Amino acid sequence: MTKEIVDAMAMQRALTRITYEIIEKNKGINNLVIVGIKTRGVFIGKHIAERLQQLESAEIPVGELDISSYRDDQAETIAKQPLDVNIDGKRVILVDDVLYTGRTIRAALDALMDNGRPAVVNLAVLVDRGHRELPIRADFVGKNIPTSAMERIQVNVEEVDGRDSVEIE
Repeated sequence: MTKEIVDAMAMQRALTRITYEIIEKNKGINNLVIVGIKTRGVFIGKHIAERLQQLESAEIPVGELDISSYRDDQAETIAKQPLDVNIDGKRVILVDDVLYTGRTIRAALDALMDNGRPAVVNLAVLVDRGHRELPIRADFVGKNIPTSAMERIQVNVEEVDGRDSVEIE
């Protein structure tokens, strides 16, 4: 049974709040780069970048990070993909849709470090559902949704799924 817990409007409000928090924490947007974790983290990152541009009148580079080859649960070897933006000395906002065990973020940090040396890395997630296995926490959270380990969170984005929402199964 699937239940929508965040609709499109609530999702937009959460992304707007994250955007304001990013500006506040970084004292503006100088030297900022957004890196989205494929797939939905990229689209969420692009939405945040669009809001940053509206508010600060400056374009923020958005990179796409494929962490497939960095996962500790992948048996097969996958070729590492280079990051498509420069992160050396930059303030990187790493973006993902859901923070759960922390293993995806650990893999993403490894991938980032293989692509350069950022000055700072902050984590922004649309949903934090708890159940961490690693000592990782998000700096910017759209919505905390406590779940059981048996439940599943599905983030839908317009570009992939035809609508913006968050559902729990």
